[in-house]
Amino acid sequence: MAHPVDVHVGKRVRHRRWLIGMTQQQLAEKVGIKFQQIQKYETGANRISASRLWDIADALDVQVSFFFEGLEGENASGSTENKSVPADLLGDKEALDLVRSYYAIPENQRKRLFELARVLSDVA
Repeated sequence: MAHPVDVHVGKRVRHRRWLIGMTQQQLAEKVGIKFQQIQKYETGANRISASRLWDIADALDVQVSFFFEGLEGENASGSTENKSVPADLLGDKEALDLVRSYYAIPENQRKRLFELARVLSDVA
């Protein structure tokens, strides 16, 4: 059975890869491994060594600490304490597509859209 930390790190790898529009094959080529290994990392089936995580962080243009963000807010079962946000938000392709689309909007319009969403969520 996969360790919850390995699953979390794998989800963060997948999350970042999707956000920048990179395929498993492209990431594997940048890191120098086969795409099947990326699949295993992303599911938490295989642990990522420190040196490999360093290479993945470099290929995805993030700090190594990115992969551990949000880990403190999870309990032993791996679910988050905040019930208003789905536990596997980072694994939701629709949510990641929404974020990618959001950042494609010009900054001034994006800020206005953000404020609208904040007002709507306060009303709900």
